[in-house]
Amino acid sequence: MFNKHLRGGALKIEGERGTVFDLARGRLVLVSAFFALLFMLVAARAVDLALVQEPGTHLRLSQNAAGENIRRGDVYDREGTLLATTLQTASLYADPKLVKDPQGVAQRLSTILPGESYGALLKRLQTNARFVWLKRNLTPDEQFKVLELGEPGLEFQNEYKRIYPQGALTAHLLGYTSVDNRGLAGVERSFNDILSLGQDLDLTLDIRLQHVLRRETLNAMLQFDAKAGAGLIMDVATGDVLAGVSLPDFEPLAVGDATDFQRFNRLSLGVYELGSLFKIFSTAAVLDIHNLPMNSTFDVREPITIGRFTINDFHAEDRVLTLPEVFMYSSNIGAARMGEMVGTQALRDFYDDLGLLRKLDWDIAEAGTPLVPDPWGEVHTLTASYGHGLATTPLQMTAAVASIVNGGYLVKPKLVKLPPESGVVYAEKNKTLRIVSEKTSHRIRQLMRLVVTDGTGSKADVPGYRVGGKTGTAEKSSARGYDHDRLISSFVAVFPAEAPRYVVMVMVDEPKGNKKSYGYATAGWVAAPAVANVISAMGSILGIPVKKLAPSDELGASLKQYVMSAEDRENLKHNKKAGAVNASY
Repeated sequence: MFNKHLRGGALKIEGERGTVFDLARGRLVLVSAFFALLFMLVAARAVDLALVQEPGTHLRLSQNAAGENIRRGDVYDREGTLLATTLQTASLYADPKLVKDPQGVAQRLSTILPGESYGALLKRLQTNARFVWLKRNLTPDEQFKVLELGEPGLEFQNEYKRIYPQGALTAHLLGYTSVDNRGLAGVERSFNDILSLGQDLDLTLDIRLQHVLRRETLNAMLQFDAKAGAGLIMDVATGDVLAGVSLPDFEPLAVGDATDFQRFNRLSLGVYELGSLFKIFSTAAVLDIHNLPMNSTFDVREPITIGRFTINDFHAEDRVLTLPEVFMYSSNIGAARMGEMVGTQALRDFYDDLGLLRKLDWDIAEAGTPLVPDPWGEVHTLTASYGHGLATTPLQMTAAVASIVNGGYLVKPKLVKLPPESGVVYAEKNKTLRIVSEKTSHRIRQLMRLVVTDGTGSKADVPGYRVGGKTGTAEKSSARGYDHDRLISSFVAVFPAEAPRYVVMVMVDEPKGNKKSYGYATAGWVAAPAVANVISAMGSILGIPVKKLAPSDELGASLKQYVMSAEDRENLKHNKKAGAVNASY
């Protein structure tokens, strides 16, 4: 039996305990409601960022299969020099709703951010959006100055910015990216997928040779007041592009400030009539197909007239020339006679086998389509023999020359270096398609050496390196025909001539003669000296030993028996005996 006083006390304690539990329960509900509200606010902000804001406001980074962000791969030259990399930077954005003084903030930012005007900034700060970009990829100094403003409506977001340590030096081949790191030109564009996955690329370029080639091509342009130019150094056995320039060029980090003229890739996209450089191929064709002896002769005393076309010589000799003389004096008439011997279909097929008549399939998308006569008639066979009426790219021209002089094997240009772990030896891999015989290849090397020692390319000679070469001067076409005052002056060289390792080409667009060149703007005056300077520098950079040979041991020495002496030529002109030439010269 319970005591009634004890029972009343127990009820009192239970009542007090219930009041405490109710109070705790209420507080718990209140705290839970607070956190639920906070969670809803965070979720709403996430939805706003992901769905409501305008497209393009978020950082775009490549992701791997796990969804992790990937830094864009680096690009290196063949010796491991960095050409392109990616650095983390801060980008500035604003929440206009939180900016209390848009005019003041816009004014102060316009003094901090180069290229951003007060009006453009103010316009963005007065929008209804909750997120607007103000400037991408700030410098550390710009970021510090923005932080000093203490404006709560301004925020930073980390992004990746593409950096090009070599500046404009490799602009046309390496290319550039958009602000969101998507490749837009060159290697950056053609290998965007690989680079976006964080994989590095090694190129065949040698940045040391790139410096030299750009310097000498630019010097030739400046010296002869030219509008543009291009240059190339190629390994004759592998097709590796060791250096390639197109001028004028541009800064990849400021590509938006460059003109279309600057951005145009003249090396692999531009097509040009390269004139007498084509005589290398028409001569090779006639030697290979007909096995002509070197004492073969061609009558160049009279111009060739076919239809409404007349073929003349720029360096007129007005006599019968031997085959070596046709080549070293760059006779258009003699080359046309060779093309006539080869025949229309055979010459066209020969050019096509060299890759001169179709768009080049190579490592980057910037590749020009040659301009080829269609239909190709008899007159085109004659004119194409000396490079008239046929346009191709400097890159294709250089590769074709390499294919002739390297022993006769077809070479295809390469810009991306094959990984060493592949185990493929380029020089062996390339010996798959023969273009000409070893004998023909040797003869062309002899002729090219003769051009430098005794012909139109004497200013390309570099003592000790036995340079062989060919001049090419072509008039540019216009609406009224060909313009005598607008030239393309080119020189292509191989060295060492007896066993070539490199081909060097320089092309100068619309050079103008000067006092030093006696008013001439032809290839022998404009491009040949530039090539000589490149080769001289290459010898020092690559450690190529100088070899001195006696005149009797020169590669072209055996051909001089077929070349009329300067004294005999002078006597012939004075005596006006244009046809009195022994065919044994």
